[in-house]
Amino acid sequence: MLAFAALTGPLPKVGVIAVALLVAVVLLTRERRTRALATLGALVLSPVLLLSAIWNSPQLHIVHRHPLYALVGGVLAVAVLVGLARLVAPRPAILAPLAVLALPFRIPIQAGGNTSNLLVPLYLVVAVGSLAWIVPALRDERPAGPAPDGSGGWAVWVERLLAASVVLYALQAVYSPDFTKALQQTVFFYVPFALLYRLLRDLRWTPELIRNCLRLLVVLALAFSVIGFIEYATKTIILNPKLVVANDLHTYFTVNSVFFDPDIFGRFLALSMILIAVLLIYDAAQREHAVVVVVLAVLWAGLVLTLSRSSLGALLVGLAVLAALRWKPSRALVVAVVVILLGAAAVAATPRTFGLNQGINGASSGRGGLVSGGVSLFGDRPVWGYGSASFVVEYRRHNRRTATALSASHTIPVTVAAEQGLIGEVVYIALVICALICVVRRSRGDPVRSAIGAAFAALIFHTMLYADFLEDPVTWTLLAVGVTLAVARPVADPGSGRVRRQTAAAA
Repeated sequence: MLAFAALTGPLPKVGVIAVALLVAVVLLTRERRTRALATLGALVLSPVLLLSAIWNSPQLHIVHRHPLYALVGGVLAVAVLVGLARLVAPRPAILAPLAVLALPFRIPIQAGGNTSNLLVPLYLVVAVGSLAWIVPALRDERPAGPAPDGSGGWAVWVERLLAASVVLYALQAVYSPDFTKALQQTVFFYVPFALLYRLLRDLRWTPELIRNCLRLLVVLALAFSVIGFIEYATKTIILNPKLVVANDLHTYFTVNSVFFDPDIFGRFLALSMILIAVLLIYDAAQREHAVVVVVLAVLWAGLVLTLSRSSLGALLVGLAVLAALRWKPSRALVVAVVVILLGAAAVAATPRTFGLNQGINGASSGRGGLVSGGVSLFGDRPVWGYGSASFVVEYRRHNRRTATALSASHTIPVTVAAEQGLIGEVVYIALVICALICVVRRSRGDPVRSAIGAAFAALIFHTMLYADFLEDPVTWTLLAVGVTLAVARPVADPGSGRVRRQTAAAA
């Protein structure tokens, strides 16, 4: 009770900055003991900050009435985490498939009067993995993580910019008109995803581990597509009442599978298809090619049923990057131009199908207005912005007649500009450029690195039309794997006399 009382007033803002600084230490330090203490501090401080923000919400009334039960429940939860951590500690590589398995699943939870779809299974994986790493690390003074090679400069800058992004977000939350949301974004997204990044960076991504993760991804994507097919056949939607209403109002029917939003489902399918498609353009058995084609056809059908134009665009971008890294870029460019021209012809022939008869703003589901409104907000405060997580509040305040149903900006660069001004925009652009260079540089001929680079490029494109960059765990996961492979030391292949990377040719 004293701890919660101490976090009233201005102190939660100090707490958000403190937990962001702990995350920065986790991302930047190579001294194991220091990083272990910072990780432990972030794990402890994050739930305390969250509870302080929602202490007076109806969800915690039972805690107020029965504090002893809450205490016992908390102790049991910690005991379960410690027990699971002891099981994971001898075999840390299991964290990779566990993370892949947990990434898609979100559970609706009420916090602070709002219902959020939270990645609770992933939080469990992060907590267990962190605890499994902390105890032995506290006894070891060796540097954490592998020493980088020639690509390490870009990797170092990626992690510096990730740390800067988290700390800057916390600092700019201090003057945000929606500090509670900024706090929740920090606790629910930035802190656990940064810890996940560090856990995955420490793993040795062997060909076997990568293959196992890819197989698990294929199974998940197929299962989710089947659920989407069932939704479409039965005209039944789960998890999203708003989508039920939207489908009732339109002639078309959009599916979302186990995801809350069709665009999130579409993003998952598009990225999965890019990672799987690499098997078609590199040497593989003919039978394997046939299986991959069938899998891609099923996932394509599921993607079409989402009607997510941003996901379709992301898929094309990812495939174009994949082709450019496999063959001559000029060939990929020619194919891309042909696809664009065919798409433009289809749009011109049937504008109603794509909503162009409603104008650009209508065809983009109102995102044109969001972009112009965000640019206007940026113009009002071009240097420091309105504060982290402030876009929805400020957009509604400036556009009271048209923003009643607004829940996001759907364009990450505009969101960053409006909320964090030039300061945040410079950090964001630098992070995107450095990350792209790091994951793509010298990846030609390496199927795994090419797939990761193409998927990351597709993800960036999707954030330009939808939302969620650092708020998406897939971003941190792709970066963790891509950066690790980029700094992996080349090793000689005694069988052929060639030099290859430890993790190359995993497909």
